[in-house]
Amino acid sequence: MRISRILILLSLLSVPHAALAVVLPGIPEFIEEMVEKHQFKRNELEVVFDRAQHIPTVIEAISRPPTIRPWPEYRASFVNPERIRLGLKFWDKHLAALQNAEREFGVPQEIILAVIGVETVYGLDVGTFLTLDALTTLAFDYPRRAKFFRSELENYLLLAREQQFDLLTIRGSFAGALGIPQFMPSSYRTYAVDYNGDHRIDLLREPPDAIGSVGSYLKNYGWASGEVVAVPAQVDEKIRTGNIPAPRSVVDWLNEGVRVEKSASPAGTARLADFTVESDKEYWLVFNNFEVITRYNNSDYYAMSVFQLAQALKEARKSKPDTEISRAK
Repeated sequence: MRISRILILLSLLSVPHAALAVVLPGIPEFIEEMVEKHQFKRNELEVVFDRAQHIPTVIEAISRPPTIRPWPEYRASFVNPERIRLGLKFWDKHLAALQNAEREFGVPQEIILAVIGVETVYGLDVGTFLTLDALTTLAFDYPRRAKFFRSELENYLLLAREQQFDLLTIRGSFAGALGIPQFMPSSYRTYAVDYNGDHRIDLLREPPDAIGSVGSYLKNYGWASGEVVAVPAQVDEKIRTGNIPAPRSVVDWLNEGVRVEKSASPAGTARLADFTVESDKEYWLVFNNFEVITRYNNSDYYAMSVFQLAQALKEARKSKPDTEISRAK
């Protein structure tokens, strides 16, 4: 179905006009740009934005990032028995896709699984905000990142045309992220792959497509197969009380008084990351693959939660026979 037919159907929806958003500054100009740049029909986009709502809670949510919470509290939200239990079920059910993605992209199964687990609890919580409303609100009422979200709104309209989405029904995160892996529209269009062979990329409903797409995303951002992600470190007092130096080789870190397990390659380059736990701090040397995870969400808390959930899932799977994992479904 062409987008014009979709939009005609939208115009028939019984949405009370009084409940719709006020016209935000910049929308008419954006519509004109989409008409000239991508050959959308002006009247059809006017119908769409007439029904897009301004959502103040979107601004509130993006202004209150979860990383303001203490690290132990943040970590416990993602690395816990329930998320491990559900992860084992998802792993067993989609083992073939995870194995294929590991072979093709070089990203371990447990890392792909943990990204999906942290993002949406393996597809169980993909978000409740209408994507059109969220992106419209952020594109035209969040000046700090207006350029980014305006670009994502542009990509969302293009994605809807390509994927034949109903623009008024697709829901995701408050930031406009979509589907099981929570891809922003630009990432959906760039990195998503068809991984179940049905000739359609569906990150909203198809776990295999989500699995392959996470592998594709991480590989394209520089995931190095077989390389370490992070290792615990012990540091001496001069680092604890001073400024943490910039990334450097493991050899240089050892010379600075950092002690690590032998699994950290002396040839590697790493950054020293610290996490406050109770009245103390724990330290980690984090490597290239850790930084790649932060490209999904630019937060050390996020990347460490993905890494530690992945490790917990891997250990839990090792401790259970395959038959027991199958019975857990």
